[in-house]
Amino acid sequence: MTQRASARLTRQSRSSFYYAFLVLPRDKREAIYALYSFCRVVDDCVDEEGGEGEPGLRRWLAEAHRCYAGKPETELGQDLALALLQFPIPRSCLEDIVAGCRMDLTVRRYSTYADLRLYCERVASAVGLASIEIFGYEDPRTRDYAVELAVALQLTNIVRDVSADARRGRLYLPLEDLARFGLTDREVLNEATNGGAPSPRLQALLGFQADRAREQYARAEALLPAADRKAMASAEIMSAVYRATLEKVVRRGFPLGPPRVGLSRPRKAWIAARALLRSRLP
Repeated sequence: MTQRASARLTRQSRSSFYYAFLVLPRDKREAIYALYSFCRVVDDCVDEEGGEGEPGLRRWLAEAHRCYAGKPETELGQDLALALLQFPIPRSCLEDIVAGCRMDLTVRRYSTYADLRLYCERVASAVGLASIEIFGYEDPRTRDYAVELAVALQLTNIVRDVSADARRGRLYLPLEDLARFGLTDREVLNEATNGGAPSPRLQALLGFQADRAREQYARAEALLPAADRKAMASAEIMSAVYRATLEKVVRRGFPLGPPRVGLSRPRKAWIAARALLRSRLP
């Protein structure tokens, strides 16, 4: 039997999410692979050199709608359609994911954190809300947990990827925060694209953003109902891996430019095992 397209794409991405999904039973694992792969190809439309941009977003949104109708036209769509048949993933989640990626085509700056939060909810929280329908949950409050945890994960990406985003002309640090630390968007973009160690002001700004991400992780943890802790094992693994990544970025002084700060596979495996054990404890 050939490997399913979504599983192949998820494994090739080398994402931390892949390790979190391994603890799921096969049906849920294959469904989450399909969801993740949809997110990946949509994101590639706006992030990758030679990406299809708006035409690609429209094409994949149309494919998502065909999946809900049981009439996919792509191999990945077939995997997604099967996931949608098995799990009650809201159509609005996939639509929000595409809408969030569309913002990357038109929005290069965010004036306030509230503006940035909307972006995070579309590109990340919508994924979280779709994912918990696959994981399964009993308490409706788990949806709040999914929203807040996803924002924390996205903020971690923003702190880590300032340089990579700058090379695309994007800045996900709110302008109101830049002003607080006496910086302009041009100054930050110049530093980020030149690489190296950040200036003291930029380091202070990034420290402020890291604290915001930490607060989000704490908020999410407080919202997770005890009844759903075991079901959210994959989400808790993602949380633990991303939190460790954030702390590594902080310890290294928020380095700008490649290589991207990340964790080794053994480190991820150890963190995943610890998080899995913790999710099983009363």
